[in-house]
Amino acid sequence: MQPIRTFNVSPSLPKALEPLRKLAYNLHWDWNVETKDLFRRLDRDLWESSRHNPVLMLGTISQARLTEVAEDEGFLAQMERASQQLDSYLTERTWYRKHRGKSEVDECYAYFCAEYGLVDCLPIYSGGLGVLAGDHLKSASDLGLPLVAVGLLYQEGYFAQYLNADGWQQERYPINDFYNMPLHLERNPDGSELRIAVDYPGRTVYARVWRVQVGTVPLYLLDTNIEPNNPYDHDITDELYGGDQDLRIHQEIMLGIGGVQALKALGIKPTVYHLNEGHSAFLILERIRQLMQEDGLSFDEAKQVAQSTQAFTTHTPVSAGFDLFPPDKAMYYIGHYADIFGLSREEFLALGREDTGSLQSPFSMAALALKTSSFTNGVSQLHGDVSRQMFKGLWPELPLIEVPITAITNGTHARSVVAKSTQELYDRYLGPSWSDKGSEDPLWERVDSIPDEELWRNHERCRSEMVVSLRERLQNHLRDRGAMPAELAHAKEVLDPSILTIGFARRFATYKRANLFLQDMERIKKIMMGNKARQVQFVIAGKAHPKDMPGKELIREIIHTVREAGIDDRVVFIPNYDIHIARLMVAGCDVWLNTPRRPREASGTSGMKAAMNGLPNFSILDGWWNEADYIRTGWPIGHGEEYDDPDYEDKVEANALYDLLEQEVVPLFYNRDHDGIPRGWVAKMKDAIKLNTPFFNTARMLRDYAMRGYFPASDRYSAMTRDNYKPAKELAQWKQGLFEQWYTIKIEDIDIAAPNELVVNQSVAVKTRLNLAGLTANDVQVELYQGEVNADGQIINGLPVVMDYQGTDEHNVSIYTADILYESSGLQGLSLRVLPKHDNLSSLYEPGLVLWA
Repeated sequence: MQPIRTFNVSPSLPKALEPLRKLAYNLHWDWNVETKDLFRRLDRDLWESSRHNPVLMLGTISQARLTEVAEDEGFLAQMERASQQLDSYLTERTWYRKHRGKSEVDECYAYFCAEYGLVDCLPIYSGGLGVLAGDHLKSASDLGLPLVAVGLLYQEGYFAQYLNADGWQQERYPINDFYNMPLHLERNPDGSELRIAVDYPGRTVYARVWRVQVGTVPLYLLDTNIEPNNPYDHDITDELYGGDQDLRIHQEIMLGIGGVQALKALGIKPTVYHLNEGHSAFLILERIRQLMQEDGLSFDEAKQVAQSTQAFTTHTPVSAGFDLFPPDKAMYYIGHYADIFGLSREEFLALGREDTGSLQSPFSMAALALKTSSFTNGVSQLHGDVSRQMFKGLWPELPLIEVPITAITNGTHARSVVAKSTQELYDRYLGPSWSDKGSEDPLWERVDSIPDEELWRNHERCRSEMVVSLRERLQNHLRDRGAMPAELAHAKEVLDPSILTIGFARRFATYKRANLFLQDMERIKKIMMGNKARQVQFVIAGKAHPKDMPGKELIREIIHTVREAGIDDRVVFIPNYDIHIARLMVAGCDVWLNTPRRPREASGTSGMKAAMNGLPNFSILDGWWNEADYIRTGWPIGHGEEYDDPDYEDKVEANALYDLLEQEVVPLFYNRDHDGIPRGWVAKMKDAIKLNTPFFNTARMLRDYAMRGYFPASDRYSAMTRDNYKPAKELAQWKQGLFEQWYTIKIEDIDIAAPNELVVNQSVAVKTRLNLAGLTANDVQVELYQGEVNADGQIINGLPVVMDYQGTDEHNVSIYTADILYESSGLQGLSLRVLPKHDNLSSLYEPGLVLWA
């Protein structure tokens, strides 16, 4: 029955409890122990059954209980403390003000991502990318950055996982009740819903805007499940990563183009746009359109403004992971922008093509983002190397090391992932500011002052709490699928809270090799159960994408293998992995296992979360672990080798895993003193805390993004838009002249005043004469490029040396000179190159032009 009118009914709170409403609607409660304890105290069972959702709690708790706590002086005092902490937090974020001072413009950094993993009661994320994005917002708030975020609000979100009796993954899609979540519906001044209208082929699709308040950072989420949209368009914001390629492009149009329109409708004027992965790359098209149609810029001028102020972070280590659309499909959905821009079909498609010479080449969201951003990064140092290799074709004339894709290693938000009791321990011994202090701070030396007994007993408590919670989760799962009483009884006894527990939890993609530890069943059974005094158990969790049949088969295979081996009480798969289970596991396991095929793991963050809780990592040298002190804070599996034969790789690395377990991990854990304390293990725990927490932390990560990405891009916004975009117009015009003249530059001669045989540190004078055609010396930078010559005759790890301009000769040929030397012996090489130069370029590589001798 359709209603003739709807009402949004808010919880009715006694006046004395009104601060609870403010606390519930700001996600600061997720990383503030006082506030989280307050809601748990209000009704512990309801807190758990609501998936830790304070808004739903306030709407469903009995009026009698509210009346009771309204007269509870202890509760009211705790509520007042939590409220004061939130007020202080919202006004005392000082890092940004301290490091940025007074900017010329009101800065705003707009962060776009397809998913956000913030809290488990807001299930609009699938895994690591979303949780990283959520932590990005939390730390931006902690630092006081003027950041806003944009995403989609999925009615069903990502699926809920359950396993049938055969161990095969099944999916449920619970409906998200937006009105009982920590969400605000944005409205116009007259009280009506704020809506945007996005053009799709043959129709307009409307979206309303919801806001999640993440500390000081607003996250705006678009929702198309409204009238007057048709049923298909309702589904644009139905499922995360669901549907076919057409639905995917619908979602990415709404995220990118709709997101830009939403910010405008809200009156927000970003100075920087940050694309977290390529899903939102269509936003560049809408930005250019607005600059052209509303500010009167040409296409080249508008593209220059947009590119100068855009950053792009790639998280994908394989080309197949990027969204690619056939040319005809791209033109069908977004081809109207080509008409607005005055571009031909092929000129427009070239914006998103890696190979612009192929008319069949697909339209790549990653290529579009890379070509229109002035700052681009991977998410670990190794991933930066992989990304430069993947995208070197966009800069064919540059040496691989100079491809302009840098790296900012991921982190995780400490206050969100460290267990409550462990946070209290750190607060006591390190002080309350440990969660955002950098590696150089002497505070971290105080980790050694934490008594071994106290750290170890706290960890044992975390392990016991995890086992109790996971048993309960497993029993609930079995009840839901109608399991037999014997299975329920078995679930009550799985896992031993006193033995070495190895955790593995992540997305179930086959390259992550969740079953590597089961390669040799006899050997792993002997390690696990061969010595009754030194037993080992594994806790496993994770989801396979609904369409990833090999990933689903991997889960099923693990379930069957452990059942048949009779070790299903010691190797336990926990269904429906989410943020809550993740936090239990990274605090309660003893060691964190990670076994991807190198270099397929772009970064990984679960191991960082584990390290912050004092867990040593046990991992292939991939992603972030390759940068850590993997000897002091854990164990490396292998030495960073890469293999052509995956079967051989599995065999070698499984054996390495078993050797380490037998010879190092298990003995160290069970080597106890007379007080029952594993002193060597605790020492490794302390190293994991003090070496990994300050660096692999989103506080450090956001400082890096601010200093290297946001601040320079925002400065370029000020520069580009000054005097009605005069600098942008001049730069666009300069680029046009540059492209017209570049290929007429001629290197007349190079005079190298040196014999073929040199000694180390011998000075060599070099002089060159260049015919710059229609360009001037101010338009170019001339460099010598020197370095070691490899077996293929190529200069590797080259070092550029800028040459000095000496004027022109009688033929109007420009003369440049420089002196170089070689600091190491062996076969060394020398070349010469010319690069474009302009004060307003984001880098010399921005035009993509290089002329080599």
